[in-house]
Amino acid sequence: MNSSRLKNYLKEAKIHIERLNEVLKEIEKIYPLDVEKFKQLTIEQKNMLDTLAFRFSKLQDLVGTKIFREFLDEVGFITEGKSFLEILKEIEKEGIIDIDTWSEFRKARNLIAHDYPDEWEEKIEVVKKIESKIK
Repeated sequence: MNSSRLKNYLKEAKIHIERLNEVLKEIEKIYPLDVEKFKQLTIEQKNMLDTLAFRFSKLQDLVGTKIFREFLDEVGFITEGKSFLEILKEIEKEGIIDIDTWSEFRKARNLIAHDYPDEWEEKIEVVKKIESKIK
């Protein structure tokens, strides 16, 4: 067991969450978001959304690849050689997050991380969903 590694991962996660909250405060200034407003964002506002996408992606990757495994190792579950689905099922048993919620976050991460030109409404919904989950 290496609780210092878990503590470091949690500190890193906290940094991502703090930055997400900072960006969300700025994004609130351009609410309510709609398709037309989304298309007419300034470069600074687009950069805020890029930061949101980056930090959200980094946070989810950190949680999924490191924090879940490290936590389970701490509580005595052997993670070596286990698939991510096995890890996720064990995390669900621990009551940390359910698989459906994790899948929602993954879909949100994938949608916000890519620039698909015809998915403005979906991106707006993802930003709103991220905001509701982070706060």
